[in-house]
Amino acid sequence: MEIQDLAWIRRYLTCLNVERGLSINTRRSYERDLKKLHLFLNAKTKTLRNCEGNDLFLFLLDEKKQGRSARTLARYLATIRGLFSFLLIERLRSDDPTEYLTTPKLEQNLPYVLSEKVMDKLLDSSPKPDIGEKSSQEQIEESTKGESTKEETKNLVLELRDRAILEVLYSCGLRVSELTGLTLKDLSLENAYLRCRGKGNKERIVPLGEPAVQAIQNYLQEARGRLLGKKSSNLLFLNFRGGGLTRQGVWEILKKWAKKHGIKENVYPHLMRHSFATHMLDHGADLRSVQEMLGHVDISTTQIYTHVSRQHLIEVFRKAHPRAD
Repeated sequence: MEIQDLAWIRRYLTCLNVERGLSINTRRSYERDLKKLHLFLNAKTKTLRNCEGNDLFLFLLDEKKQGRSARTLARYLATIRGLFSFLLIERLRSDDPTEYLTTPKLEQNLPYVLSEKVMDKLLDSSPKPDIGEKSSQEQIEESTKGESTKEETKNLVLELRDRAILEVLYSCGLRVSELTGLTLKDLSLENAYLRCRGKGNKERIVPLGEPAVQAIQNYLQEARGRLLGKKSSNLLFLNFRGGGLTRQGVWEILKKWAKKHGIKENVYPHLMRHSFATHMLDHGADLRSVQEMLGHVDISTTQIYTHVSRQHLIEVFRKAHPRAD
């Protein structure tokens, strides 16, 4: 029966992949959740065919006792509901044991964002050369003449890449998986936009700001070829071995950049996305446009940033208005 359960899970995931075009990361998340349920049921000599609503309730209760958040429990339940709905449609079961299970109430945690002042410091804090000191591009060119060490050249190349990554993340509000999946064909620097593939492999066009365009051009002209070496790749951003960047790799890049430039805040890829959306709304962008640029299917997902923006206005009022208190 254990083999049958795993076969059903694989069949369900394949169906999701075909119908909804799940990303690899989303599919892996679903698979982890369902295998965890499978192991729980197996320990109680239960299967997907004969388990009941109470068994699923006990699974969620067990996960809650292990410290899982309400959001994680809600994700588990959504995944489990999807599975049993599929089994019912496929007539592998005659009932749906999730019918009377309720979704945990979620607190609406507002996303943390960087202030515009801190963001400016993060993006404009590249060490300025002293009088007579050469730019990064000039230093890289001189390295080919033996005037810099290999380590110095590597650091200069990576700095150009990392700056381009930060500029693109903030300029476009991309998810980290969208950033790492960008290819050279996705760029249209002359028209100042890029094409990315989001959740469900859906494509969208996102504008690029002038600083991002310039940072990408510098990276392409002076750094990418040196990272690529003798390898071949269509990916835009590369690691120092010439391969594609991972999500963890981008996370490490932002951590090092922030620390190097004296930013005390915890900087991570999705924070750039949160900050992009909030700052756009602060400066008058309409919600629908921000939804389109973020690639949100449901505008209610985008609306959370209006609460952050509103909270910012309240804080400004309390600090500035003489009768705020």
